[in-house]
Amino acid sequence: MRTFRDRTTVLAAATAAALALTLTACGDDGTGTRSEGSAASDSATVAASAAESGKAAESGKTTDDAAESGTTDSVGGGTGTAQAAGTTQSSDGSGTTGGTASKASAPLCTAKGLTITAERQDGPPYTHLTLSAKNTSGAGCEMKEYPHIHFLDNARGIVPPVAKSKPEAPVILEPGQSAYVAVRMSEGGRKESTETVKEFTVTLKANGGGMAVVRSPAAEGLSVNPQKWATGYWTTELRNGADDF
Repeated sequence: MRTFRDRTTVLAAATAAALALTLTACGDDGTGTRSEGSAASDSATVAASAAESGKAAESGKTTDDAAESGTTDSVGGGTGTAQAAGTTQSSDGSGTTGGTASKASAPLCTAKGLTITAERQDGPPYTHLTLSAKNTSGAGCEMKEYPHIHFLDNARGIVPPVAKSKPEAPVILEPGQSAYVAVRMSEGGRKESTETVKEFTVTLKANGGGMAVVRSPAAEGLSVNPQKWATGYWTTELRNGADDF
């Protein structure tokens, strides 16, 4: 209804302007002759301008009405639904983005949520250990890097890692799943200088997840050589080659 009233007002103004010019044209030009042709031309020009102004005003009004109704014309014609701010138009025009959100990364494993045990690899001369870390936390977690193992006092330092053992993909443990590490304690030589340990500590330094005390799998203890010991990185399974050192 408001559009119709505005259109009537514009047309009435245009008609009045044309009539005024026509009456002016009917007057004398000072010579006693009428300039009807020129007046008619001017009248037509003004009428056309008024009509164009009316169309422009009506077009603007239509755009305002469309904005109020929540619809807009598409570029190629027709109508489309106005897009709400902050949304992304999908290829199917649904106004929502496609795909699913990526899953959040797993939290880091902690010593409290793991059961860490050691088994001596078959020998003799029993030069290697296999550490197992079973996820008992009830939720998935990530094991990072390698265990910081102290076989002896802290002054002797940690067992250094072997670079080739580092896995390419993150090690994610589901509940009940285990991660493994191969550990070399010595070379098993007869003239090798070793020391005996009956328990040692494993710290999840990279995880910031605390420390666990691990008992020797052998009652007599383990023979370790600080000059030869080495450890692998946490993996979900021991791999031939990468964990052979």
